[in-house]
Amino acid sequence: MSPVLKTVQTTLSLNKLSSRNYPRKEKKLLQHGSCSFPINNVQLSFQGELEALPHVQTLREFPLEELVAKVVMVRFDSTILLGEKLDLSSQSASKALYTIKYLLECGAKMILVSEWSRKINPKLLDAQAVADILSSVLQLKVIALRCISCKSPLRREDLQKADIFLLENLSEYKEEVANCSKFAKLLSSEVDILVNDSFCQSHKVLASTVGVARFCYASMAGFSFEENLHQLKKIAKTKKKPYLAVIGGGNLKSKAAALQFLASRCDALVFVGQMSFQIMRALGHSIPTNLVERDAHKAALDIVQFAHDKNVLMSYPKDFWCTNQHLPTELEVFPAHGVSASWLPVDLGPRSLEEIYSLVTNSKLNANSGDSHGLTYLMHLLNILQKIIWIGPVKFSSSKPCTVGTSKLAQMLCKQSQCECEITIVGSTACEVIKNESNSLSSFNVLENASVVWEFLKEQKLPGVMSLNRAYPFEIDWSVAYHDASQPLVVDIGSGNGLFIMGMAQNRKDLNFLGLEINGKLVRRCLDSVHQSGIRNAYFIGSNATTTFRSIVSSYPGELVLVSVQCPNPDFNKPENRWSMLQRSLIEAVADLLASKGKVFLQSDVEAVAMRMKEQFLQYGKGKLHLSHDQYNIRINGNAWLEENPFGIRSDWEQHVIDRGAPMYRLMLSKSTGS
Repeated sequence: MSPVLKTVQTTLSLNKLSSRNYPRKEKKLLQHGSCSFPINNVQLSFQGELEALPHVQTLREFPLEELVAKVVMVRFDSTILLGEKLDLSSQSASKALYTIKYLLECGAKMILVSEWSRKINPKLLDAQAVADILSSVLQLKVIALRCISCKSPLRREDLQKADIFLLENLSEYKEEVANCSKFAKLLSSEVDILVNDSFCQSHKVLASTVGVARFCYASMAGFSFEENLHQLKKIAKTKKKPYLAVIGGGNLKSKAAALQFLASRCDALVFVGQMSFQIMRALGHSIPTNLVERDAHKAALDIVQFAHDKNVLMSYPKDFWCTNQHLPTELEVFPAHGVSASWLPVDLGPRSLEEIYSLVTNSKLNANSGDSHGLTYLMHLLNILQKIIWIGPVKFSSSKPCTVGTSKLAQMLCKQSQCECEITIVGSTACEVIKNESNSLSSFNVLENASVVWEFLKEQKLPGVMSLNRAYPFEIDWSVAYHDASQPLVVDIGSGNGLFIMGMAQNRKDLNFLGLEINGKLVRRCLDSVHQSGIRNAYFIGSNATTTFRSIVSSYPGELVLVSVQCPNPDFNKPENRWSMLQRSLIEAVADLLASKGKVFLQSDVEAVAMRMKEQFLQYGKGKLHLSHDQYNIRINGNAWLEENPFGIRSDWEQHVIDRGAPMYRLMLSKSTGS
């Protein structure tokens, strides 16, 4: 095994990849009456964790053997790898490159896709020029392919020429931003797995991120994407207090929801950009009409009221450097509420910087600091800041984003970063200024794409994240879940109200039973039933088994002897989602983890669904699964099915179907010996 793969398999791997540690999977217990149960992802989430950021499958956690000889599409970030001044020592570049090199070491073939522009690098003339640049950066041969412009799907024989290929510039195709299904299918021709490593596009619905995922049997985050996702989640955490947000930029109305999100988590909001004028106006101060943002006043009033109700300090600039509209070279300092009509703010004034400095470094406010809510007690609360986020440029309507005020703010944050304060820098401008002041970003959490962060703060789901497969985020203490965790395991996928699992557990004390169900309310109800009945060989987990089955079941210490899928709900109103639960990744995981001679029990009251399940398990079972022909004793429409449920325990839906006299379509698969 290569050194690269060995690195990832060690507990020190993440330290070698990054100066930061990734969070380990947590092991926690949920107290249920007098019993303890391993906690599941329905009940456990850090304070403020959003549905927009589910725990997704990552390349780091994906089984190495599943990458061998696979064709992997890597959606990479052109701003990282194709920039004119590529810094190979930066964390973003090193992780982006590591994704590609890791896949190559695992024995995968890669198809690289992205969009690029000559604005980020004048050398990006065409796909061949980009392939040459990537070859130089990777020290590996990258071959440019033409299949998009020709509308010709890739063939397997095309991929025999090399190990790394590059498709054409996606920005030249309107189908990319339209998430055209035909275009996504063309991109994904011959592709097995999607690795998304372009976090900066997460807020967009693109064919190369969202559309392609529908045609790949596994979709996951690359190392760069994973790191950015980790940094984004940190913003919502409120364990470290006091927490201060420095907010620049404009367009308050469109960011109102994000500002309320920050106000719900932070102890102070410091406005340093165009939005500060709208806050000042909402607080009753007069501002020049040319600085008023249209239709933003109500949103500003709501934010001020929300912050007041939450006892959140709000600070805004007290003075500005202004330029004369008629004499642009003439500069003068004006108080914030006294800017003359012929003058325009271009930078923060000395008093404003002094106040921000006192907040950021010592967090002590003067009596005239602009504490409009009278929150004097915050002077005592904010002794030492533990957490800061800076998002949005120190920019006003007529100023450049890089001002003296920007540099001064960066210097303050650099100083505070040496005091064990967790600081997150958002946006390319802020990152560049911080880097100029400190020569390094290693002391900061960095998210260079502000648009993604603003969408996250608005509590919007990020399409590029939601399109990735899910993974179960926590380790399970099986010895707490079961009286004897060494007993063979039976898993019911889509366990519903748990009648099948509970009935089987009472009949077979020699086996352990696990129900996987996506409906959190049903899971909690089932766990209550387990506790009340005193059963110690049954347990339920709230999770999407389609993408978390492998990560959950692979940690079980005993053998997996039976997997059942009973009456999945086919949504006939949405043909593209029909039978979506049985994805290739789930079936392959079942085939891999099932013990030799283990069984798969499938049944449905819809014959087409039962036939589809049978076909998919035989197609994606890696040749390890076969029909148990000796158990078929009834024929319906020319197809052989099991006449009776072989376990004698019926699910609630099965009982409902039997009561109305309708047929059930059942079959049993078995895993070959030695598979």
